[in-house]
Amino acid sequence: MLASFAWGFAAAATLIVGGAFALRFPVGERALGMVMAFGSGVLISAVSFELVQEAFDKAGGGGSVALGLVAGSTVFYTGDTLIDRIGGGDRKHSGGRQAEGSALAIVLGIVLDGIPESIVLGLTIVVSGSVSAAFFVAVALSNVPEAIAASTGLAKAGWTQRHILGLWLLVSAVSGLAALLGFVAFDSASAGTVAFVLSFAAGAILTMLADTMMPEAFEHGGKLVGLVTTLGFGLAFAISALD
Repeated sequence: MLASFAWGFAAAATLIVGGAFALRFPVGERALGMVMAFGSGVLISAVSFELVQEAFDKAGGGGSVALGLVAGSTVFYTGDTLIDRIGGGDRKHSGGRQAEGSALAIVLGIVLDGIPESIVLGLTIVVSGSVSAAFFVAVALSNVPEAIAASTGLAKAGWTQRHILGLWLLVSAVSGLAALLGFVAFDSASAGTVAFVLSFAAGAILTMLADTMMPEAFEHGGKLVGLVTTLGFGLAFAISALD
């Protein structure tokens, strides 16, 4: 049980690493776009092969996968829209737009982005008895560009280094709790329920990517981000194939 918390915290702790790096070594916008594109490719691969494929295998051809994708996408979209309205819409922007939003909305938005991934980490322990190495690596890698972009923007918006790193520590702790929840809540769940939860997370993550990471990656990196996204996808697929 405690292992699920530890894995969830460890995967999210790369947010702290990425944030600290961005505060110590400013990252240019073009380089940032490439890093975000790479992280997007990694997560797309993880969604495809670690979530949707696993959900389909668990469901045995039922409608749980389609229902989960629609539900996850809709729930994330609704939550994200509400957070946007209270000032958290630019939480991951590197340009300092966070100054126009509220601190609470920014924190809630960043937590919302990470919860689906963390719940799945706990759920993978239920499914296979140990955390999925491929999904863990995918989440850990993808968190780095997110933290670099958001930390850069938060610093420009006037946040202190202590508050920025404190935010990532808070998100890491919440992610650990979400992974623990995923383990406890679905420890004895049916195959159909597990398939639904996996595809629910997949829908939420894909919606997050399309709404935040990928648009900013293209904004800063231009057309070259397509190649870098494919590179991230391929690397994550290789890790999944070897898992």
